[in-house]
Amino acid sequence: MIDLMSGKDTDAVSSSNEKKGSKAGVVVAFLCVAALAAGGSYWVRSHNTPVDLAAPEQSVAAVKDADMKWSKAAAAHDLVTVNSYYADDATVLPANEEMITNKAGAQKFWMDHLTANVSVSWTPMYVEAAKSGDLVYDLGSYSMTTKPAKGKKGNPVIDNGKYLAVWKKQADGSWKAEADTWNSDKALPGVKVGG
Repeated sequence: MIDLMSGKDTDAVSSSNEKKGSKAGVVVAFLCVAALAAGGSYWVRSHNTPVDLAAPEQSVAAVKDADMKWSKAAAAHDLVTVNSYYADDATVLPANEEMITNKAGAQKFWMDHLTANVSVSWTPMYVEAAKSGDLVYDLGSYSMTTKPAKGKKGNPVIDNGKYLAVWKKQADGSWKAEADTWNSDKALPGVKVGG
C-alpha cells in the first residue's frame, strides 16, 4: 500500500521499493491535480459568457435612437409613447419633486406636467454602454418652454438643464429607461448660488 503523505510503500521491505512508492505517490498526486484543473476549466467555460465586443457599440446606437424617438414623442405630446420608454419598475427622479418608483407613477407625472402649454425636447450628449452591452447610461441636455395658460398674460418661461437616464435591454430586445432624472441649470427662485 502507498502512503500518499510520504510517498512510501508501506508493504515494502527493501529501499528499492521506497523509490517506486515515491514515484507512485507523485503520479497519484499529479493525477489528482490534473483532475481538479480539468474540472475547474470546465466550470469556468460553462459559467462565463464571452463578451461580445460589438455589443456595447450596438447598444449605444440603439439607446441614442430610442432617446431621440422618446424626445420626439414628448415634443408631439404623445403621452402613450413617452410612457412606453419606461421599464415597468422604472424609477423617475424629477427635479424638486418626490421620487416615482413605477411606470404608472411616471405616466401620471407626464400627464400632469406635459400639458398643451409646455414644450420639451432633449438631446443625448454622451452615451456609454457597459462591456456586457445590456446597460447604458445616457447624459444630455434638455430645453423646456412653458407658455402662460390660455387666457392669461405673461411671457413664456424658458428652462434649460441636463438629464441622466439609465437604460436596460429587456428580454424582448427593446431598450427601456430604468432610471430617469433631470434638473435645471437655473437656480430656484429666491435661492442664491455661490458665496
